[in-house]
This record gives sequence, structure tokens and C-alpha cells, in this order.
Amino acid sequence: MSNNRGRILSGMRPTGRLHLGNLEGALRNWVALQNDYECFFEVADWHALTTAWQDTGEIRANVRELVIDWLSAGIDPQKSVVFVQSEIKEHAELFLLLGMLSGVGWLERCTTYKDWIAKNFEPNYGLLGYPVLQCADIAIYKADTVPVGKDQLQHLEMSRELVRRFNNTYGEVLVEPKEKLTEFPDLPGTDGQKMSKSHGNEIQIAESPETLQQKLRGMFTDPQKLRRGDPGRPEVCAVFKLHTVYNPDETAAIDPPCRTGDLGCVECKGKLHGAMLQALAPLREKRAELEKSPKHIDDVLEDGNHRARAVAQQTLAEVRETMKI
Repeated sequence: MSNNRGRILSGMRPTGRLHLGNLEGALRNWVALQNDYECFFEVADWHALTTAWQDTGEIRANVRELVIDWLSAGIDPQKSVVFVQSEIKEHAELFLLLGMLSGVGWLERCTTYKDWIAKNFEPNYGLLGYPVLQCADIAIYKADTVPVGKDQLQHLEMSRELVRRFNNTYGEVLVEPKEKLTEFPDLPGTDGQKMSKSHGNEIQIAESPETLQQKLRGMFTDPQKLRRGDPGRPEVCAVFKLHTVYNPDETAAIDPPCRTGDLGCVECKGKLHGAMLQALAPLREKRAELEKSPKHIDDVLEDGNHRARAVAQQTLAEVRETMKI
């Protein structure tokens, strides 16, 4: 692969099936980036161990589910390299080498690490070293661009700092990555909070029509609109927020009767259910096809792992040479 278009590295942890927040917040962007960059998309199964090291029974199945979701959303393995982190052992070696340059106090200042400690999570070495492994993931492919939201800028800056430290110490081998800031829409979950697996409020990409209807029926709306006839406030309603994403053509017509109370929440949720089924139908159909083709998933990963490994091996050879080891 040539590097004349710029190279992107991004990934997700295989912690279960993806939800609509993942789809709208990351996958849609990834699909668009494929046309302008060489993209490496990583199933970050080692990263999943940082907080779930005691329960690994579902990781292999989750890897496949994650890849199916990616391909369903439009990730094209002919355009992009889709691979599994743990299949490319060079990540681990570069992680070890970069770890020698990483101060403990520097790592302890990471916001994500401090957030987990504040939740009374018992820290482990893997969680502390998460930014180093993340840097290795990026640097092993000499990715010059990483799509991030503003809340992820600290991690990327840590990667840049570590790459600079390596290059200044041993020689200019690794590429300092720059951010590609992306406005990730915060989709509300069923309880009105940001959609997240940790909150248990997610709507999965692969949700059945029946389960989707059930989740929408119980979804948080305006707490002041208790019954039909009560005036509503679309600006605070999670259901209306989903309308703006999956039913944008009707939002102008939904707003006034919601405010007057003429449109009840049950009817409004019914409209959303129909709109979401229609908007997600192509993705759901593609997913159903892929679920029937396990060999295709195997082939995609085998090819992606092979292509990723070739790049990683070359980078690591250069790292070893410049370090004289």
C-alpha cells in the first residue's frame, strides 16, 4: 500500500454488539474516510482486557460480531485493512519498547485512568499502560492521522509525545500522528443519557423490529409531559433527538403538535419506529447476509491480518535497527 493519501488508524474494543451511538458517532465517519485515506481498522481485543480481563469467554465471538457490524455499515475490505490486534504480535513488541520510555507519573495523569480509579476500579498494569499500547497501535502502521473527538485529544497528544521522545532518542523512524477532529453526535439512550453499553441504555444496530419497538416504547421523553394533551418540549426529548437523526424530514411537522400536546408520545414513538426501520433496513439486510457467510468473515480477517502484519513487520524492523537491538 502506498502512503500518498495519508494513513488512518482507528479501532474499537470487541465488548459486544455495536449500538446506534457507535454507528452514528464513528462508523459513518469511517466509511466516508475510506475514499480519502488508507485506512487501518483495528479490532482492539487486547484493549478489551484492560477492564474485562477476568471474563474473556465472549471476546472471540464479539470480534466476529464487530466485524459483521463494520461491514454492514459500509466498511469495504477492498479499500481498508480490517484486522485483529492480537493477531499482529508486533503491536506487543513495540508496546514493550515504548513502555521503556514511559514514566509512571506521566501515565497516571491520563484522564481516562483517573476516571476509572474514581469509579473504585482496581487498577492494573494494562489499564495504566493503555496509552502506550494505543501509541504502539498507531505508530506500528506509521499512521499520520487519527479521527478523534475532543474528549480523546489527551490520548492522542500522549501518543505524539511518546513518538517524539522515541525519535529524539533513537532516530526519526516513527510518524507523529495528527488529529482529525470529528463532531461525533451524542445519541441519547433509552434513559435519555448518552447511549452507552456501560449505562445499559443502548439500542443495538442489529436490534430486531420487535425489540426496537419495545425499547422505544419505554424510552425517556419530556418528564413534564405525563399524558396526551400535556404540552411537550422537543428540545429536551430523547425521542425527538432520534427523530432528527432518523426522521429529519418530519421533525418540522412533529415539533408544533408536540408543543401543543396534540401529538402524544405513543404516536410519536410509533413514527420513530417506522422511520428507524426504514433508515436501517439496508444495514440490517447486509448484516443478515453476512451472518450466513462465516467463511467470508474468515477471509476478510485473514487478508486484513496479512496486510497489517506486512506493514507492522517492516516498521518494527526499522525500530530495531535504529535502536541497535
